[in-house]
Order: sequence, then structure tokens, then C-alpha cells
Amino acid sequence: MKKTNHLPLTVQSISELHRILHIPEPQHPMVSIVDFNKIDYDDQVFAGGFLLNFFMICIKKDFKGKIKYGQNYLDFDEGVLSFIAPGQLCYRSVADDKALEGYMLLFHPDFLRGYPIAKSIKNYEFFSYSVTEALYLSKKEEGMIEGVLHHIEEEYHSTIDPFSQDVIISHIEVLLNYANRFYNRQFITRKVMHHDLLVKMEDLLSEYFEGSLLQEKGLPTVQYVSEQLNVSPNYLSAMLRSLTGMNTQQHIHNKLIEKAKEILSTTTLSVSEVAYQLGFEYPQSFNKLFKNKTNISPLKFRTMFS
Repeated sequence: MKKTNHLPLTVQSISELHRILHIPEPQHPMVSIVDFNKIDYDDQVFAGGFLLNFFMICIKKDFKGKIKYGQNYLDFDEGVLSFIAPGQLCYRSVADDKALEGYMLLFHPDFLRGYPIAKSIKNYEFFSYSVTEALYLSKKEEGMIEGVLHHIEEEYHSTIDPFSQDVIISHIEVLLNYANRFYNRQFITRKVMHHDLLVKMEDLLSEYFEGSLLQEKGLPTVQYVSEQLNVSPNYLSAMLRSLTGMNTQQHIHNKLIEKAKEILSTTTLSVSEVAYQLGFEYPQSFNKLFKNKTNISPLKFRTMFS
């Protein structure tokens, strides 16, 4: 039998997703809230993964399945809040028990147009999770999120008037602000795990700068470091800021400056040669970064050891 090649399903509209899930048409074309207990669909529809053209925020309880996001799996064996932005590829595996508890809030980017949240929503880093890190909720936090979703649901099912969009968007902003608070709380309560990740990153950068990779590939990028650590760039930077006050790029630059100081103080290589050895295409770029980080030029730093 010929093997079937499943391709990701692109869902262009909220109405289309409603049809796929076999639930009634949304009451508004650009926003919807769905009770998981009411959906019924064929798992094969999502066998190749799915791409949404709109935002999805889900709160799931007692789900025994897995969701693949990028190259990793989110563990939904307990109540969690997950966030999917337009254009992100996700996969859903078949759960042992298809009965789900919880809600999903769907809203199109155009629903936010004209409101400040249309610009600020990109600043909420949990929409960029590399999804070995979902947002785990305490019972109290879960209740708070459900309360906001119930307010949205009540407004959604009420008669639409000129204020409906304002009210729903206000609730979405409250929901995102709560999530932002819980997101940062998660960093605090999971510092041990994050400390391990910090150690791994430091080891990774040390190996990179001490080995041959620097000359072979040039300076390590934030994308490279995050991929090696199996997390997203935004997640890694947020975690590092919570622990050290610096983002990933700053950590890379600090490691670079350490290596530059070592070479400048122990060799007779010219500043240009040092720059090339450190992966810079133009020595001027190295000079600018070094001076920005140390307040002195590479040449002046070297004279301190003459």
C-alpha cells in the first residue's frame, strides 16, 4: 500500500476551523470562544500538522495527549495555557482519551486593528514558546484565567452592539496581562531548571569560542544558540534576562569580549587579525563592539599589557 504523505493543513479563517471541528458557525467572523467538550473531528485532518491564520489561546485540563510545536512536544498531562500565533506550525497527536476539558479563544489579527494591542501583542513572548515550556497554572491561576474567558464568552453570546468589540478586546488584554504575570512567575519558581539551561549555554559558548567553530562559521547567532539548547530565541532571552539581566545576544558578546581580551593580552596578532580570528568580516565592527563593551579600544587595551 502506498504511504500517504500528510501535509500541514492551513486554516485560513475561524469559520473554516469551526467547520473542521463540526461546531456551529462563529457568531463573529473574527473572534470565537470554543468549549472543547463540544468539538468533534477526525484526527487525520490534522495528521500533517496545522497552520492557523489567526491567534489561538487554549486552556486545557486533564489532557493526556501531546502537541508537537516545531521539533518538540508540549506535555499536557496537567492544566496549562498555550499560545499559538498566526503562521506557527503545530501538530496534535492522538490522545488516549479524546474528551477534553477547557476552552480555546480564537481571534484574527484584523480584529485588533485600530487598538493599541494590535502592536503590543507581538511583545508577549509566550507566543514564541519553543514549547518544551508551556505555561503551567496553579488552581488559583487557572480559576482566574477561566473567569476572564467566561466574561469573553458571555459577551460573545450577547447581542452585538457598537461596544462589543471594545469589551472583548479589553478582556483579551486582561487575559494576556495575567498570562504575562504567570509567565514571569514560572521563571521564578523554575529557577533550578533555568540555571541548568544557563550552565549549558555557558558551556556551549565556551566550546564554540575555544574550538574551531568560530573560524569555520563566524560568530554564533542567537538562533544557533537557541537551536542547540532546544528552545526558542525569545524564550531563551527572556529566561536569561530573568536570571542575569542580559539577553542571549549580550551573553554572546560578553563571551566574545572575554576571548578578545585573552588574545590581545597573550599574542602579538594585530587588531585586524584578532578581529578576523573572532569571526568579524570588518575590523571596524570589532573595534566598535569592543569599545562599546569596555569603554576603551582594543589597541589601548593591549597597551595595558605592554
